[in-house]
Amino acid sequence: MTTFVPKIHQQPAIMNTFLLSPDKDPMGRAIAEFHQTGKARKLRVFSSLFEEDEIPVCQLFRVESQMPPLEQKALQLANGHILDVGAGSGCHSLALQQAGKEVTAIDISPLSVEVMKQRGIQNVHQVNLFDERFADTFDTVLMLMNGSGIVGRLENLPLFFQRMKQILRPDGCILMDSSDLRYIFEEEDGSFAIDLAAGYYGEVDFQMQYGTVKGESFDWLYIDLQTLSYYAAESGFQTELIMEGNHYDYLARLRRIAD
Repeated sequence: MTTFVPKIHQQPAIMNTFLLSPDKDPMGRAIAEFHQTGKARKLRVFSSLFEEDEIPVCQLFRVESQMPPLEQKALQLANGHILDVGAGSGCHSLALQQAGKEVTAIDISPLSVEVMKQRGIQNVHQVNLFDERFADTFDTVLMLMNGSGIVGRLENLPLFFQRMKQILRPDGCILMDSSDLRYIFEEEDGSFAIDLAAGYYGEVDFQMQYGTVKGESFDWLYIDLQTLSYYAAESGFQTELIMEGNHYDYLARLRRIAD
């Protein structure tokens, strides 16, 4: 499959460094309610690409043995001082902490951060990964559950890798999973009808709602491995395929190439 490279490549001036407020935090609200009561209502997901969907909130609280093999493998490989990005309810951070590993959990959701503290995660912060005031350094940056999503759009990848150079220690790595959405465009004969002129097919807009709490629409990036490898190499990172899942998903390890 052809690597997607825009004809005109322009870097955005800065990455968005926003934080959520409780009244615009549907996933955090769902996580908090499940943590308090052991049950939750529908966490609804809307997109212009897909039909309305639902995230089972209980899955956000799974233990390591209940996680997909890709996530279990990532937890095994994570070492040193680990940054768990978009940690949510903290299931990955808890598993790492229970294994005796040093982990810092971050999320832009105030309600999720409070739940993680209540669940016993020792080092957790409400912070945006792209806020340069967050200046700690790490051996492993962990980005799971379609972790490439927080990059938002393909054009943001150069700035993402620039940020990774700031926070990764020498010989550090990124462990990221993602999915290749080409299956959506698969024809009966096995070919793929993708209009490259329409922009990258893995750029998706989402909006979530939990009860009466509705969040703002946001961009989410699913990226195929070949395109990820191309942008990583352009920014001085080497991409290694660690494991493939059952449905166009994969786990990759990205290391900075020595200058």
